[in-house]
Amino acid sequence: MKIIRNVVVKQVLTEQSKAKLLESFEHKKRQLVNECEQLRFDAKKTAKNNKYSPNQVQAYFAKEIDARQEKVKLIDFQIDQLHTLPLGSEIKEKEIQGIADVSIGDNWDEISSTKIILVKDGVIEDIR
Repeated sequence: MKIIRNVVVKQVLTEQSKAKLLESFEHKKRQLVNECEQLRFDAKKTAKNNKYSPNQVQAYFAKEIDARQEKVKLIDFQIDQLHTLPLGSEIKEKEIQGIADVSIGDNWDEISSTKIILVKDGVIEDIR
């Protein structure tokens, strides 16, 4: 019988992966800042149309901008954490699902324990 179980994919922090993560964080941050600017522009444009009450427009766009600014703060925190981590650290990248074969007599604790795939610079280094 086959079952589906979760598998954690961890990345070993190297100079190359650190640079790639930093670039990814910076890209996401720039995108969020651009979205904030676009929302500010849209807020002014919508307010001039006079279709909606100015208070509703301001409240809606302020909420959307605040949400993105919170994400920017989170990314800044992640960048700070990335700078403090030593090379060789294992970072949880994502969680995927895998298929496991089970049969009568198998050790359930071993099968049900979370498996980990360790990736270093795009190459699978270890499966635990």
